[in-house]
Amino acid sequence: MNREELLQTKGRIFDIQRYSIHDGEGIRTIVFLKGCVLRCRWCCNPESQEYAVQTMMVAGKPKVIGKDVTVEEVLEIVEKDRAYYRRSGGGITLSGGESLCQPQFTRALLQAAKESGISTAMESMGAAPYEVIDSILPYLDTYLMDIKHISPKKHKEFTGMSNELMLENARKIAASGKTRLVIRVPVVPTFNDTPEEIAAIAQFADKLPGVNKIHLLPYHRLGQDKYEGLGREYLMKDILPPENEHMEMLKKVVENVSRLTCQIGG
Repeated sequence: MNREELLQTKGRIFDIQRYSIHDGEGIRTIVFLKGCVLRCRWCCNPESQEYAVQTMMVAGKPKVIGKDVTVEEVLEIVEKDRAYYRRSGGGITLSGGESLCQPQFTRALLQAAKESGISTAMESMGAAPYEVIDSILPYLDTYLMDIKHISPKKHKEFTGMSNELMLENARKIAASGKTRLVIRVPVVPTFNDTPEEIAAIAQFADKLPGVNKIHLLPYHRLGQDKYEGLGREYLMKDILPPENEHMEMLKKVVENVSRLTCQIGG
């Protein structure tokens, strides 16, 4: 694919957030893609789950969620903050949803950014055939991979899908040595917030070659109003976010059972 074809590749997004200090190193521009294969009960971006363009009520007014764009149109926005990336070590991060649900657009956007000298990252569950992931890795500096649980049964209960493929992909990505792999764990009460469950994830991550960082991301309810705006029930409405003391305890658990550098938030 030549440069012009690359730039004209189309995809569907629902937001672009500039000046973010999350989801990768430095100051970043986060591009949120539409579509996801999981239905996590706690998802804070429920508007990302459906690939279809939707209407969501926001502050009492209808808002169209989803827009078709070219790689070129996205890069025009990303390029505006190149000076900040250079000074802070930042760049572009693809999020969602699950970026791998739009593999051609994801690959083209990452390749175009990389060829433009912009650092790339992707926040993803790895829920796709490994061949799809492997085609993207050459253009990806950092893979921020969610590992939510070790148990396939509990993973399916809370997300709608088992996790065998994702865990196997984590092993393959790490073994490839093609990108920096960082493991991220959404810490969700009633799902995976016990010391035993977090320890199991940390021990799995510790065996992945080249992996030395793990992020514990405390559950929050900031996306709850979006469910109402979409006419959906929020299944976690009775679940409170974990206390700071609990998160610190889990951090110590990770440090006790692994050699990984652990941080709360990411």
